[in-house]
Amino acid sequence: MSINDPVLVIEGALLTAGRPLKVNDLVRLFARAWPRKQILQWLSELQSKWEGSAVRLEETAGGWRFVGSRDLQPYLDRLSEEKPPRYSRSFMETLAIIAYRQPVTRGDIEDIRGVSVNSNVMKQLQDRGWIECVGHRETPGRPALWATTRRFLQDFSLKSLSGLPSLEAQDSPQPPEGSAQRGTPGQQGEFSDIIGRQPER
Repeated sequence: MSINDPVLVIEGALLTAGRPLKVNDLVRLFARAWPRKQILQWLSELQSKWEGSAVRLEETAGGWRFVGSRDLQPYLDRLSEEKPPRYSRSFMETLAIIAYRQPVTRGDIEDIRGVSVNSNVMKQLQDRGWIECVGHRETPGRPALWATTRRFLQDFSLKSLSGLPSLEAQDSPQPPEGSAQRGTPGQQGEFSDIIGRQPER
């Protein structure tokens, strides 16, 4: 069988690579015979081709990949003996605050939540590769500043932080001075949905 259609080559590579592929990876498929602009056009064609099917082509921070639709996930879950992870309310709220208000210190998180942050929660978030220390605030004690990682974006199928759900402002403390105001994380709602669609367990 001879495959001469570049779109089929890209489609096959994305379906079999086992990892997201960046545009530069796809350019290399053709020994750099085609420019990035052309590759992006073909990716757009593939997105249209798979629209409405059980899988879709999406771009994340890690690159382009095929993923199952959210409607498909309940069926796929039956094939796995591993139970989906269950996250505590404290875990969810801490992650949401970091995602929407980053960079923030542990003290900022505690001020917003109104309770102390369990050290195990911060460790779990680091172990998952979803948060990292990005510096220290120039205040007494120089507390660590926490932000989300590229792994966070990739696991939650986000191209960038701008892809986070827009949350309506609710009654809550104002974000700490010097932190980015990306919206007010609620205790329930859309951010919980984004947790539900992370593909890696």
